[in-house]
Amino acid sequence: MLNYVWFALLFLGIASAVYIDVSNIADNTYRNDVPLKVLIQKSNVSAKTGFNVQVDISPQDYNKFCDAHEKSEIIISGIGSFSNDKKSIKLYLTVSQSSPEFIRMLAGASGKDNDLLANAVILSKVDSTSYFANLYFEKVSFLTMKKVTNDSIEIAGTAVQIALGLIGIMAMWLGIMKVAEEAGLIKIIAKVLRPITQRLFPEVPPDHPAIGSMVMNISANMLGLGNAATPFGLKAMEELDKLNPNKGTATNSMVTFLAINTAGMVFIPATAIAVRAAAGSSDPTIIIATSLFGSTCATIAGVTAAKVLEKFPIEKNAFGNWLKGNIKFLITLISLVVIVVLTFATGFSKLIGSWFSFISPSFFKDLITMVSTLAIPFLIFIFIGYGAIKKVKVYEQFVEGAKEGFNIAIRIIPYLVAMLVAIAIFRAGGAMHNWLIPVLRIVTDPLGMPAEALPMALMRPLSGSGSLGVMAEIMSVYGPDSFIGILVSTFFGSSETTFYVLAVYFGAVNIKNTRHALAAGLIADVAGMLGALFIVKLLFG
Repeated sequence: MLNYVWFALLFLGIASAVYIDVSNIADNTYRNDVPLKVLIQKSNVSAKTGFNVQVDISPQDYNKFCDAHEKSEIIISGIGSFSNDKKSIKLYLTVSQSSPEFIRMLAGASGKDNDLLANAVILSKVDSTSYFANLYFEKVSFLTMKKVTNDSIEIAGTAVQIALGLIGIMAMWLGIMKVAEEAGLIKIIAKVLRPITQRLFPEVPPDHPAIGSMVMNISANMLGLGNAATPFGLKAMEELDKLNPNKGTATNSMVTFLAINTAGMVFIPATAIAVRAAAGSSDPTIIIATSLFGSTCATIAGVTAAKVLEKFPIEKNAFGNWLKGNIKFLITLISLVVIVVLTFATGFSKLIGSWFSFISPSFFKDLITMVSTLAIPFLIFIFIGYGAIKKVKVYEQFVEGAKEGFNIAIRIIPYLVAMLVAIAIFRAGGAMHNWLIPVLRIVTDPLGMPAEALPMALMRPLSGSGSLGVMAEIMSVYGPDSFIGILVSTFFGSSETTFYVLAVYFGAVNIKNTRHALAAGLIADVAGMLGALFIVKLLFG
């Protein structure tokens, strides 16, 4: 399934870019060969390549030229040089941030943000240093395709930097995990959590090292320790692959584990809180409870989807046996759905919330922040200390584990490049805003999701940095404490970058057939967004 999605991202991104560029050419959006009447004033001060000039543009002429709404005179400085026949002036204009948006866009299209080439055909001479002229800007075309090209090349380098950046943290944590594994600590952790892990991962032996790694990964994610969570997760995938009878194809346990990861449950959404604080929110931490609710919905939906989809496909004429073998699971699933619906339909959830009203949000935040701060030093001390007590050669074992970390970080580079390039092309090509959002609004509008928040909901599974930028932009327009501001920041804290997670984790063990992992991850994303929308509308709508 991931193959089709990857191809679709590439195809839609490039097709959208071509469509936009052809439309712009047909409409002459960039005003190629269209004259703009200006006054050019030549300075007596000479430059190396000509003479200094000042281009004055009246607001009336500029607004007529590009259908804008400027109210004051526009002045652009630069360097000019006469043509051989003295009938035109070649201009090298310097564009500043105070210049009109259209002119800044033309400058950026030429490859530099502040340089703009133009040719001024002289109409009449005012005096010895002033001329009325028709100004023709440098021709611009296929701007969207240029952005697709530039973004894909840039993101390919970024993908390699991300992977290389993981080497250090991977080496450290897998070295520590190796010490804990040799000391038997991972088996102890797995034994304590056996009742839960046996139900989530029945194919994995209770005392297998994969259990300990998965537990450590999930715990680190919940505490917001992103740098620590990734090495644990990659180690877990490596251990799960040792149990995989069909190499290259994801097992049920792998899919369930990644469904939990893509749900992104975290007690303190620190990044979203930091952005809210930077945007001037009066209560940046107000999204802690809403994000926890949304990510809980995502986790339940993701795990449920993984467990349901692993039962399919049903072999021909085997439905009766399939139903008999899964009757307990189906009864449990239906009961869970009924309980959730009744809980919210009857208002029982509000009653449960009132029982814990004595716990202030600030106390909860301080507690989780303290635990998050102390978690990494505590884990290092306990793991290494326990290894020393058990007389493990901690240094040698640490080095052996660190070697694994280096190899895993290098191995994920091709998968990361492939996925991030496809996402970059999809974004830069404009497929999301021009095609996907209008289609999805047919579904989201009846649910009461503001159209302004839809780009954030769509960007979150694709790109962490992209969704961060969208969130910051939306909050700058509507305010961090507005309904939309709280909603988009809750979206950010209620899910994870599904495509990035799948590319990194499956790439670490060379999984090509991802089975239903993507479907489970996207179901978790949708559930997280809907849960976030529900709770934010309930509390702030």
